[in-house]
Amino acid sequence: MTTRLRRALGTAHAGFPFAAALRGVVALALPLLVGLWTGHMGPAVFAGIGALWGVGQDSSSPYRLRMRRQLAVGLASALGLLLGELALRSGYRAAVAGCLVATALVGGLISLRGPILSVTGMHLVLGATVGSGIALSGPWWQPPLALLSGVLLVTFLSTSPWLWRRHRIESDSVRAVYRTAAQALTAVGTPQAESARRSMTLALNDAHDVMAPDLTAATRHKQEDPDARRLRKALSLAVRLGEVVSALVSEGRPLPPGVANLPVTMAERLLPAGKGTATEQVPVPAEKAVPEHDLRSPAVRALVGLGATADAEADADEVLSVPARQRPGRTDRSRYAVLLAACVLVAYISSLLLHRPRGYWLPMTVVFIYKPDFGPVLRRAVNRCVGTVVGVAAIGAVALLTGNTPYALIGTLAVFGALMAVGVRHHYAIATTGLTGIVFVLVDLLGDHRTLYGTRILDTTLAAAIVLVANFLVWPDSPGNWAAAQTDAALLAVRRYRDLAPSATTTQRQQLRRAAYSLLADARRAAAQAHAEPTPPKRRLPNWEATITAAERVCDAVTAEVLAGTARPAGSRRPDGHRESGVQEDAGHGATASTPRRPRPRGA
Repeated sequence: MTTRLRRALGTAHAGFPFAAALRGVVALALPLLVGLWTGHMGPAVFAGIGALWGVGQDSSSPYRLRMRRQLAVGLASALGLLLGELALRSGYRAAVAGCLVATALVGGLISLRGPILSVTGMHLVLGATVGSGIALSGPWWQPPLALLSGVLLVTFLSTSPWLWRRHRIESDSVRAVYRTAAQALTAVGTPQAESARRSMTLALNDAHDVMAPDLTAATRHKQEDPDARRLRKALSLAVRLGEVVSALVSEGRPLPPGVANLPVTMAERLLPAGKGTATEQVPVPAEKAVPEHDLRSPAVRALVGLGATADAEADADEVLSVPARQRPGRTDRSRYAVLLAACVLVAYISSLLLHRPRGYWLPMTVVFIYKPDFGPVLRRAVNRCVGTVVGVAAIGAVALLTGNTPYALIGTLAVFGALMAVGVRHHYAIATTGLTGIVFVLVDLLGDHRTLYGTRILDTTLAAAIVLVANFLVWPDSPGNWAAAQTDAALLAVRRYRDLAPSATTTQRQQLRRAAYSLLADARRAAAQAHAEPTPPKRRLPNWEATITAAERVCDAVTAEVLAGTARPAGSRRPDGHRESGVQEDAGHGATASTPRRPRPRGA
């Protein structure tokens, strides 16, 4: 197996999502059982399709964000299904082709503008492919409403825990910042220190994303419940803790265990795990508990001071938000929309030539694969093919063992629904395996008993080939250009932090620092994706990772220098910036050596 293929089969690590798997079972089985008992299997199947897409977008994000995401999926897919259905009922293949191209253009134009719009655009096209590929009977309004009801069922199941664990997700995300901060402090002075600090940065970015709705609500309403106020206090201290940890990582002197474990103690004070937690039994080390030679470090003194602050009552400290993530510019969005529409059209024409009726699988697979904002396209294509092959083999084996009785089919669908819910969080190939089995069962319940095992594998392989040809022959520089733009933006944020932090207020300094670290994390992610994609033979991608690492060290050093300056008595002068100048030269050298000399694209 080649290195690129190993990258393409990379796995996301997470705990086993029991609740999500149970939601997948209930959401997919319940509509079909109701349809079987009432004799209305057609609408039940489309409710199952809606549940399938809802499970595919179910996540562990905050409940308000889950609801917005699921509602966007439901409305967009129902609209797309309606448009595709009307085009198919017109009887003109040109109308179907025009509908697919139009929805792909609209979906592509909005897909790269943010997470919610991304799933909205994708499901608009998915709805159109299913509506134009499956002949529907009954009133024209029935299938879209049935599909929407399936998505709403998933929405209800996913968001109902809000009633009894309202702030659990937010609390876990903030607590993760303190946990990763403690790990970073433990690693200070070792080769793992920088990696641990990056993990803390990612946790802090995630906490800001998770807390964003609560922070927005807090600015609009002066009244907020005590739990939300406590969370804002904890996040505010976490931002300040991140500054201290960065400074200590830059200093590189190992810390005693009592100091390194201080963030965990702070988290237990600020965010008790439950009613039985006795916070008085968790002492916070005071200055006298820290060796005197360690207190000579301004960062250690600041850390001990933060520990003492954890005992204070929750106040209205301002919590800084991470700057909005950069999105591709209008040119890139337009190019992606045109390429997506072309791929969908080619897939539709290919399906007509190969299968004639019910040729929805090819264009639907193209839409699933061609999502560059979801990760490397090559990885999605490989995982899609692998998952389809495994899913076809699994559903074939199940069919031989259970037959085609309705209850056996619904039970099979429930198992594949749980598998898909797990795959959404762990691995795209596993999610594709579950989706493949579910679609086979739904089509069978709809009355199509054709044996399509080999056809589905062929269609998936052809769809992957169409996408890869379009993405890497027509637009081969896309991942590299985006990584370069992200790196340029991150370096600009680092320079602003380096130049403005010494004279900035505390709030301004924190905002500059969070912007720099957040953009560096985004740049590292974009660089990793660019290196995971095939590149033109004559183009060698720059070593963005080295540039980003050098810039992170600049940020750490600036943080340590500024923190030392703020810790000096009033009226004392800053020392000569020899060290800072040396770091600046290193950063400039790294940027010059690793960043391609190219004009920054529009929208960067």
